[in-house]
Amino acid sequence: MYPCALSDETLICLLAEDVPFGDLTTESLGLTGRPGQLEFRARGPMTVCGIEEAARLFELAGASARAIVSSSVVAEDGALLLTAAGSADALHRAWKTAQTLMEWASGIASGAAALVQAAAPVPVACTRKNAPGTKALSIKAIQAGGAIAHRLGLSETLLVFAEHRLFLDEPPGATIARLRNRQPEKKIVVEVISADEALIWAHAGADVLQLEKFTPAALSACRVTLKTEGLQPVLVAAGGVRVDNAADYVAAGAALIATSAPYQAAPRDVQVRFFRAG
Repeated sequence: MYPCALSDETLICLLAEDVPFGDLTTESLGLTGRPGQLEFRARGPMTVCGIEEAARLFELAGASARAIVSSSVVAEDGALLLTAAGSADALHRAWKTAQTLMEWASGIASGAAALVQAAAPVPVACTRKNAPGTKALSIKAIQAGGAIAHRLGLSETLLVFAEHRLFLDEPPGATIARLRNRQPEKKIVVEVISADEALIWAHAGADVLQLEKFTPAALSACRVTLKTEGLQPVLVAAGGVRVDNAADYVAAGAALIATSAPYQAAPRDVQVRFFRAG
């Protein structure tokens, strides 16, 4: 079973955001304390994610919950995912937050899984362009789908953009030498937007070239040119890679796919059914 990506404090805040001053409808109907049960089922195939957080939300609301499957499991249409039991007010308090969280995370996981399958055997790395404030669960979701993190943040990797180079007054070789001297254990990645830039930075000694918005044909031609010059940096296809063209980039010679596409995947549909108990 995957661990929760979100702390109890964060999950409690999500509950409080949806139920800041009590559940007006449930309380007004006099349903407080009435025993009930519910179940989550997949409405359509999905790669599951967020189920551990969903179960914990019910527990924090005062109910009991059981995750039937774990994040990363591929669930078929109609599959039972989660059950919960408790008072009607506890179930209603957590219901919509848990459902929405799980639908959103499963959408990202399913989008990542589809891209991973399309790009196999080349790895798919998801960028840091997740929706602000969602990093922990977004990373869990792309990993549940079989992808890896491209960069978790600015603190861990060297990636030189044109926006960095704008402020430099030195030859590319000097830039690479300074970085290698300053951070000898790190790979040096440079983003380029043309074959000419790729050739310049490969000659300068870049370990990895991130080819921004290259077509598959342009990537293939760039790889051939670099190889002819005796240069073999790792080539990353970035920008515009989707499920329908990922295989073309792999065939062109990309060693890695960098994408933010899974973060825009449509949420998956989780069906919720309530039952009276007792």
